[in-house]
Amino acid sequence: MLRMFRTINGQVEQIQKPENGSWLCLSAPTDVELANVSMETGIDLADLRAPLDDEERSRVDVEDDYTMIIVDIPTVEERGGRDWYETIPLSIIITQSAIITVCMQDTPVLHPFMEGTIRGFNTYMKTRFILQILYRNATMYLRYLRIIDRESDKLELKLRHSMQNREILMLLELSKTLVYFTTSLKSNEIVMEKLTTLPRLKQYPEDEDLLDDVITENKQAIEMANIYSGVLANMTDAFASIVSNNLNNVMRIFTIISITLSIPTLIFSMYGMNFQEGMLGMPLTDKPWGFAVIIGISLVLSAIVTWFLTRSRMFK
Repeated sequence: MLRMFRTINGQVEQIQKPENGSWLCLSAPTDVELANVSMETGIDLADLRAPLDDEERSRVDVEDDYTMIIVDIPTVEERGGRDWYETIPLSIIITQSAIITVCMQDTPVLHPFMEGTIRGFNTYMKTRFILQILYRNATMYLRYLRIIDRESDKLELKLRHSMQNREILMLLELSKTLVYFTTSLKSNEIVMEKLTTLPRLKQYPEDEDLLDDVITENKQAIEMANIYSGVLANMTDAFASIVSNNLNNVMRIFTIISITLSIPTLIFSMYGMNFQEGMLGMPLTDKPWGFAVIIGISLVLSAIVTWFLTRSRMFK
């Protein structure tokens, strides 16, 4: 999808044709849209296609007529009825007359710019626009990191009495997400360092505070991702042991039950044996109340064995 915007009288408005100082937003673009933008702006088609590869690395490329900045942004993917988080590339291309953003999907990072809710946003101010996108990107990372932290707390409550692998696998999935976040944030940090020394981008004094905020937010996101990653790793190991202990408790109960039931089984098996005539039979077999006595003895012996096993150190 190709959408074009331009700041007119302080308001962000959507336009139909590219103009000087406009913003061209390509979200999940078609080949026709990419070809048209390439012809209109003179940008190499390969550079426009670069962020459509989800394995594309963050970098800054300086060409003769334009500068391309690729950063990783967070995104949400629904799998199995749950939201999972990953990172995808976003390309920001600056030319003399316009700024172009390219992404493989419609990202919420850019929605506030389209809606005009970002304070001080102006399509003519390219350097500030880049910094505002990077700041918005860092805040999105922080937002998703807090959501991941809350998800891990919910999983912790479920894992306290769980004997299934589902919750642990979800913890491992969150840990993998944090690794992706950390790697992407560190790559973005390198891109920011290059931007501060890039002579083609004009550095305005009023944007210095914004640049400091961007770097601070990105570093905070890196620290949070590292902390949450360490916590999840320890939590996964701890609850893997808890699941194993819960399973051992179940096996302990089943062992006690099986040993207890083996007592009456043994007694009734012996009384079920056939004896030759003239030989002394089993005790109480010739008594009318012998059957009830044998059952009583079996129950008493089973109760004694159960009491002993439940208090034995071997089964604690």
